[in-house]
Amino acid sequence: MGLTASVLAIDAGNSKTDVAVVAGDGEVLGTARGGGFRPPVVGVGAAVDALGEVVAEAFARAGVTAADHVSACLANADLPVEEEQLAAALRARGWGTTVEVRNDTFAILRAGVSAPRGVAVVCGAGINCVGMRPDGRTARFPALGRISGDWGGGWGLADEALWWAARAEDGRGGPTELARTLPAHFGLDSMYALIEALHLEHIEHARRHELTPVLFATAGHGDPVARAIVDRLAEEVVVMATVALTRLDLLDEETPVLLGGSILAARHPQLDDRVRELLTVRAPKAVPQVVTARPVLGAALLGLDHERAEGRAHARVRGHFER
Repeated sequence: MGLTASVLAIDAGNSKTDVAVVAGDGEVLGTARGGGFRPPVVGVGAAVDALGEVVAEAFARAGVTAADHVSACLANADLPVEEEQLAAALRARGWGTTVEVRNDTFAILRAGVSAPRGVAVVCGAGINCVGMRPDGRTARFPALGRISGDWGGGWGLADEALWWAARAEDGRGGPTELARTLPAHFGLDSMYALIEALHLEHIEHARRHELTPVLFATAGHGDPVARAIVDRLAEEVVVMATVALTRLDLLDEETPVLLGGSILAARHPQLDDRVRELLTVRAPKAVPQVVTARPVLGAALLGLDHERAEGRAHARVRGHFER
């Protein structure tokens, strides 16, 4: 008898994709990794084509051609209509009998909890928050940037730091070391020089994200403006978590609050301490913890939840990815 795959787990982010093929008992039969998943840039068809190459590699390593269920946690699945569109595209590929698409933040949440119950705030290039309960209720935000009320994330922090530094340079704002540390990162001697280099694209737009670690380093050296930006990020993280807990009627119950993404996982002392301080006041029963597990684990666990697998199957797949 050949191997039977219960779950095809997909965690597809903007920069990389992880795929795992999992049996009903939790054994990981095969895995594969590929590039980013960016339908807004290349279109849904091309994005799913690229995803298909990674899935085919994982299936080949597992010795199967399909699974009972596809559990896909995908970047850029920010709205229910986008989840439905992507689910239809995946269903058309015939990778599994059933397909469920969620935003990739759900993978980080599920990877960090022993049961599908809790809230996760993810801060990497952007910022997002989701929550879930075992009864299927969820809380989420559109997470589309300023048009959906968001503030923060690596790109937002870099822009904020540039704004304050530019105003310090020309006198519209108060002094801040950011006016020195930001241009110095690129070997420049002034904010005027940095502004010109960014505007004329002598420095590629994509390199702006390099300024976020500079912001945190400057805050770490005591600069009041940089520290205020970091404190504002902590405020945003806690506001999102508290709203999600309230929507799910979990504010008064001991509940995990997972902190993930490159910025929160870095555990910058000021940010980490301030988030925990604010949670203690606004959500005293929240149990904050940083998630470092690979998100594909969460996609696999969500798939096993869907298939009503036994607890030992969950433990086995977790053991594979956490060893």
